[in-house]
Amino acid sequence: MIATKAGNDLQTRKLHHRTATVKGLKIFYREAGPSDAPVLLLLPGFPAASYQYAPLMRRLADRVHVISPDYPGFGYSDAPASSNAGGSFVYSFDHLAEIIGQFLDTIGQRRFFLYMFDFGAPVGFRIALKHPQSIRGIIAQNGNAYEEGLGPNMQPLRPFWKDRAAHTAQVKGALSFEATRGAHLEGVRDAELIDPDTWTLDQHWLDQPGRAPIMLDLFYDYQTNVAAYPDWQAWLRKNHPPVLLPWGKNDGYFPGAGAQAYLKDVPDAELHLLDAGHFALDDHLDEIATLVAGFIARHSH
Repeated sequence: MIATKAGNDLQTRKLHHRTATVKGLKIFYREAGPSDAPVLLLLPGFPAASYQYAPLMRRLADRVHVISPDYPGFGYSDAPASSNAGGSFVYSFDHLAEIIGQFLDTIGQRRFFLYMFDFGAPVGFRIALKHPQSIRGIIAQNGNAYEEGLGPNMQPLRPFWKDRAAHTAQVKGALSFEATRGAHLEGVRDAELIDPDTWTLDQHWLDQPGRAPIMLDLFYDYQTNVAAYPDWQAWLRKNHPPVLLPWGKNDGYFPGAGAQAYLKDVPDAELHLLDAGHFALDDHLDEIATLVAGFIARHSH
C-alpha cells in the first residue's frame, strides 16, 4: 500500500515538457500533477520563462496540477521578430495575454488558481478581467498592481515611456549580465544561497538573437500596466478572490509596499513579507511552496 502511494506520487511529480500551437505559434509549457487536482497556472516574469518555476512545480505536483507556459519571445516558445525590428509581431502585454488566453483554451484549462510574478501580473490580470469566472484564487509574488509598488529600479522606465528614442540606450542596460545578476542578488539575506545558474540561464535567453528588441518593446509597453492599475484594483474589489501575497520585501523593483497595497482592496488577503529580493523563489522556495499548497487546499472546496 505504501509502495503504491509512493509510486503514484513519483509519477505525478514528473514534469512534462510540451508544446501547443496557438495562432501558428509554438508555445512551450511545463505541466505536472494529477489530472483531477486543482489547477495552478504559473505566469513567469522578466527575463525568465517557465523554467523559473520548475522546482516549485515539482514540490506541488503531488497535490496540484501545475502548468507554466513560456510567452512568445521567451524561453522555448517561438519568438517572431518584433514589429519594431523588421518583423510583424506586436509585443505588448495585451497581445501576450491574448496568446496565453488562447493557449489555455487550446489545452482545455478554464478554471485555475493564478500565480503571478513580475511580468506575470499584467498578463494575469488581463486574463482575470476578461475571464473572471476562471479565477479560483490569486497568488501574487512580487507581482505589482499599485503605484506604491513601483520601486526605485522601475523609475528609469518613466523617461523611456515619454521619449523612447532618447532613453533606449539607458534602458537597454537592464538587459546586461550585470543587471541580470544584480536582479537576483539585490536584497537577498545570503548571496551564497543563490544559485548562479539562475542568472546565467536568464542571460542565455536574453542574449538570443532578436530578444533585445522584444524586451525593449515590453519595457515600453509597461506603461499600459500602470495605467490599468485602477481597473485591476476595481476587479479585486468587485470579485474579491482569495489572495495570497508571498512577497520579497527587499525587492528594488516591486518592494513590500506593493504587497501591502493589496490590502486596501482585499483586506483579508494573506500577506507574508519575506526577507528576500525580487526573485523570492531563489532562496525561499520551501517556504513559498508550503504557503501555496496550504492556500490552494483551503480554497479548493
